[in-house]
Amino acid sequence: MENLIKGQRLALSGLVTGNVVQLGLASAGVPLDFACFGLDANGKLSDDRYMTFFNQPRTPCGGVEAAAPSGDAAGFSYQLDRLPASIERLVVTAAIDGAATMAQLGSGYLRLLDGGRELARYTYAGSDFAQEKAVMLGEFYRKDGGWRFMAVGQGFNGGLDALVAHFGGEVAQAAAEPVPPPKISLSKISLTKAGQTHKVSLQKGAGAPGKLTVKATWVDNGDGDDDNDDLDLRVGILLPNGQMRFIQAPDTPGSFDVMPYVRHLGDVAGASGKEPATETVEVNPALAQQYGGTVGLVFSVYSALANGAVSVASMRPKMVMQYGEQIVECAFDFRLSKAAEDDSVYTYVIGMARITPDSIILEPSGKTSEPGSEATPWLSWQGESLQLAFNGPVVFKGEDKEDEDDFNADNPRRYIA
Repeated sequence: MENLIKGQRLALSGLVTGNVVQLGLASAGVPLDFACFGLDANGKLSDDRYMTFFNQPRTPCGGVEAAAPSGDAAGFSYQLDRLPASIERLVVTAAIDGAATMAQLGSGYLRLLDGGRELARYTYAGSDFAQEKAVMLGEFYRKDGGWRFMAVGQGFNGGLDALVAHFGGEVAQAAAEPVPPPKISLSKISLTKAGQTHKVSLQKGAGAPGKLTVKATWVDNGDGDDDNDDLDLRVGILLPNGQMRFIQAPDTPGSFDVMPYVRHLGDVAGASGKEPATETVEVNPALAQQYGGTVGLVFSVYSALANGAVSVASMRPKMVMQYGEQIVECAFDFRLSKAAEDDSVYTYVIGMARITPDSIILEPSGKTSEPGSEATPWLSWQGESLQLAFNGPVVFKGEDKEDEDDFNADNPRRYIA
């Protein structure tokens, strides 16, 4: 393993045994948002799909994917041979979203790995910076037909916005008229630990966003089987009176403008090696007013037994909620949990929300169903908080109602229509 200093370069040929290079990242003292910019020969972000970050975790070609190696807080996985010839450089950056500066960092590192083997490490600390709010940590670049890596360590005072501008992502001027810049959403809060919460204020008046959008994403588990990469996004709705409703596609998609005021936009069959899968739910922001009190929502992903034996964790599901320009990501990584490798754990709760007339309080979960159980997540009120249990009735898509009732004969809980 080689310890890199700022400006040092490293040829990857002869070091990397396969076609995948991993990059691990960590920092202490100040939370950082990490991104990877795919730049053309002019050093510009000519295609915004090649900025890989929290809201866009994978390039179209699959050459770059946001994926933390084991033991690292964040990171990326690279299959450099997949990248189009137009991508000449991949610049890894870190930025602060808030009032802090890079000088307030304790320490951090970037490391390159080939499988589980660490090839090189570049360490940095707050003492390396002053008032900067972003930094280019390192970059991959093409040279003489191969790829090399360089430790950079260059700071920017303006944060992530300044980096986007530096790479040509704000305004590109044509001879006669301006060309629209890449539309990249940078406003985000990331919740990575069970028990964390974030409150989003619901706007009022004519300028208020018309909907709350929740997306669950997952990736191909990499086992070469296309039939077992299918998860289903399900939503349990806890009413103020303690009753529950249940939404999933395609049999109970719900409705946005009338009860239950939650709408599933459709079932997705599965992820592929090239594209992650996404299922989307839209929630009416007036949910609490319509039901006459605070409403609880539980968002879970489910892998049916019929899909074949596969662990839900292997597909790395996460949830992103967007309300206007506000983005909150529930990205609890449960791959290290006890249930992670158990292919008989079928359900994982990726997030819960409490919706009041004025706000949305979102939290990750990190909880899974018991091995072998297909019971659904069930919510109950504990004061103003949500109590989660995996003892709700079993629900199967397309199953005959009589069969479903037989399956739930000993369970008194039922979802209302």
